[in-house]
Amino acid sequence: MSIGALLQTTSYGLAQMFVGRVVAGIGNGINTSTAPIWQTETAPPQWRGKLVLVEMVMNIFGSALVNWINYGLSFCGGAVAWRFPIAFQFVFIIILFLTVPWLPESPRWLLSHGHAIEAVKVLACLEEKPVDDPFISMLCQEIEYSIHYERDNQTRWRDLFLRKKNQDTKTLRRLILGAGTQLMQQFEGINVMSYYMPTVFMNSVGLSNSMSRLLTACNTSSYFVFTCIAVLLVERLGRRGLMLLSTFGQFVSFLIITILLRLAENKPTGSAVASASIAFFFLFYAFFGLGMLSIPWLYPTEISSLPMRTKGASVATATNWICNFIVVEITPIGIQNIGWKFWIVWTVLTATFLPVIYLFYPETANRSLEDIDAYYRFNPSLFVIRDPDAICTKRPQKYIQHESEEVQKNAKQGTLDMYKAQSHMVEHVE
Repeated sequence: MSIGALLQTTSYGLAQMFVGRVVAGIGNGINTSTAPIWQTETAPPQWRGKLVLVEMVMNIFGSALVNWINYGLSFCGGAVAWRFPIAFQFVFIIILFLTVPWLPESPRWLLSHGHAIEAVKVLACLEEKPVDDPFISMLCQEIEYSIHYERDNQTRWRDLFLRKKNQDTKTLRRLILGAGTQLMQQFEGINVMSYYMPTVFMNSVGLSNSMSRLLTACNTSSYFVFTCIAVLLVERLGRRGLMLLSTFGQFVSFLIITILLRLAENKPTGSAVASASIAFFFLFYAFFGLGMLSIPWLYPTEISSLPMRTKGASVATATNWICNFIVVEITPIGIQNIGWKFWIVWTVLTATFLPVIYLFYPETANRSLEDIDAYYRFNPSLFVIRDPDAICTKRPQKYIQHESEEVQKNAKQGTLDMYKAQSHMVEHVE
């Protein structure tokens, strides 16, 4: 990303700008597919969702900051109006360079690559317990069991589509569910707004260029506030709850926007009616920030099996950017050629996703990653609504009971090992 930013900032031609954008895009793709995985694998279940959402909060803070910078620089002339916003990202790149070396490695990655001692130390540090605590032993055993189980049932890319070796943990289903969240995010229309909001305000609502940019900057500020609220709700309402709430709110917003823009055509009071739609553009962002902004980055890292977690996140990220490209390409054409009817497309798509989420997406909040693996080992129904344990936001009792039994077993084993060691020492002294 730093190389791409440098190339773009120093550009004196379109070719250099294109190359810089591609390089920065590759770097950003690597970042967006690895950071959520690391957060998911290092965070305790009760903090996992909140921490990934904090990452999204920082993203929207950056977006809001850039929008205000762009608005201010829109009154300036010359190259500084576009060079400075691109160069400004070096502030955050430098912060990453200084802080990332201090972060611990994922304990699941360490155990899967044979670094058991270091993994135990990281787990003990993350859980604030001594390395010989029975709970730490239980966590290590659960992670190792999942690793060995998935290796015994390892799935290659071609096996996913030939339906070989993927029956036990439903690898393909989990991959589709994860990528599906990113597809839904994009086709619920967020980047119609993000990339073209000033254009939408000018062409669809009839505002001036300056007012359109000002409202866009104001909108990202309110967007940031609602994204912060989502951090407080992600474990309480769960992933399903936030996706359903967010998608329903976006559907209502699009429906009213479509109606108002239709009424605004060919009427003396059309300008006032179109201006009323601005409130629902803001409302759309508010509901998007509550759920569909962040859950699609969190859910693929939780739902995928251990060997497919990185691949699953990569597929989900690729799905996001491919769908993003499609949306960005069709939006200006749609707005220009079919006007208010363009918004019907997003209204219908958003409504379609509501039953998809309700019927097919299991809850992952307050579960360990090993809980989710265990759920898929028992051939669960495609329709999760039939299983109360699959949709509740609280951790199912069967997983809590299993964890308690494992902790007790490890505690007894530790006591037995200590007794044997003491007996051996006594015999040696005698």
